[in-house]
Amino acid sequence: MPSELPVDRRIGGHRLATVLGAWQRPGPAYVALADALRAGILSGSVPLSTRLPSERELADATGVSRTTTTATYGLLRDEGYLASRRGSGTVTTLPSGPGARASLAESGGEKPGIVDLAMAAPSAPSSLHGAYLAALDALPRYLTGTGYAPLGLEVLRVAIARWYTLRGTPTTPDQVLVTTGGQQAIALLVAAHAGPGDRVVVEHPTYPHAIDVVRAVGARPVPVPAGDGGLDIDLLESTLRQVAPRLVYLIPAHRNPTGTSLSDEDLSRVRALARRYRTAVVGDEVLTELTMDGPAPASFAGDGSASAYVVSIGSASKSFWGGLRVGWVRAHPDLVARLAATRSHVDIGTAVLEQLVVAELLARSDELLAARRAALRDRRDLLVGLLVDRLPSWRFDVPAGGLSLWADLGAPVSSALAAISVRHGVRVVPGTAFGVDGSFERHLRLPFSASAPDLRRAVAGLADAWADLGVTEPVAGPDRVHAMV
Repeated sequence: MPSELPVDRRIGGHRLATVLGAWQRPGPAYVALADALRAGILSGSVPLSTRLPSERELADATGVSRTTTTATYGLLRDEGYLASRRGSGTVTTLPSGPGARASLAESGGEKPGIVDLAMAAPSAPSSLHGAYLAALDALPRYLTGTGYAPLGLEVLRVAIARWYTLRGTPTTPDQVLVTTGGQQAIALLVAAHAGPGDRVVVEHPTYPHAIDVVRAVGARPVPVPAGDGGLDIDLLESTLRQVAPRLVYLIPAHRNPTGTSLSDEDLSRVRALARRYRTAVVGDEVLTELTMDGPAPASFAGDGSASAYVVSIGSASKSFWGGLRVGWVRAHPDLVARLAATRSHVDIGTAVLEQLVVAELLARSDELLAARRAALRDRRDLLVGLLVDRLPSWRFDVPAGGLSLWADLGAPVSSALAAISVRHGVRVVPGTAFGVDGSFERHLRLPFSASAPDLRRAVAGLADAWADLGVTEPVAGPDRVHAMV
């Protein structure tokens, strides 16, 4: 479905050729050119609602025949990435709707025969049905009320408070706000702290939808590196001192997408920085319970003494099932009340039955999560083996927990690979989705939450797509060279 955004920009043939770069590779020229242009649209280097040069102009700029550019535009029109409008020529768009970011969103949209690795989320455990039956037995006692609980059901807030307390962070129910998923928790916290022109510090790379939320309120995401070595705490401190952000958003455990975690020492330093600079620092702990190797990471909030500035986010989506749509915030009671007031502009409360289900799941979490971790460990190890066998030039660390690998492809082709991989039966999100400025074109996030058969199909498809790109194998030695042919 073409975008209905107004056409407010035009790109000339020579400029577009520069943006596309070295797109030539073996095979039909029109397919290679279409792959490069599609990748540019998906990565944002060719913005949506941009009027493209005519077929003749692009042919002259790229040194191909007009027949090639005509076929290129025709292919992308059929796929929904281009639209022809009377008086406006050929305009860039997306197949999924107005202004959509299909390559960046973890939509989970399914097509027959496509393995969807765009979403890092597991399917429901077999025990979920039993939890729903237990919740249904408890439901009648709530039916005489209104069903609205802006702060969340007391039974669930007590269960969440107990979960934090057992992890070493003493918590009372008045420090807990139940939300409709972890995403709403992020949105509420950003909206409560930041507005147009304000700065919000984020790790780089980080969760794409956190970046979306920051930009949605008109604020500006300020990146702090969080690569293979983890978060640069010294740079975080200098950023707090120089930028004076309204909020800091971190993923302290099994970071999405790199899989790294903050050490106990770094956690202490972050909490100290929050107090010293009187800045709210949010720790998104939705992946904390998915620790497969070694001890579980410590609680982000520590002993709770910095609760005025240290905020934790949790969710049932990754530990249990995304369809529950239950998340929460642990914060100072004053902030909890403020967030509840902000939330009333959007909705009045989370579904009662699902809250009861999550309370039941938390009561049995030790047993249920042990099985979840074991299954994820098997799938992680399977994915590692498949990649070593089929794509040996890719480099990655094996994470101790979480749901995905962060692979270094050795060449800046992540967007191009994501663009053509669907033709080989697998959907992935390019590394650029996890940055604020088009970075991480060399990287690809690879979730291992899919089933074993799907992981095998996915890696086979990625290997075929990789072969289509024509990237040479790296030269042995410390200074490996990656080149396009």
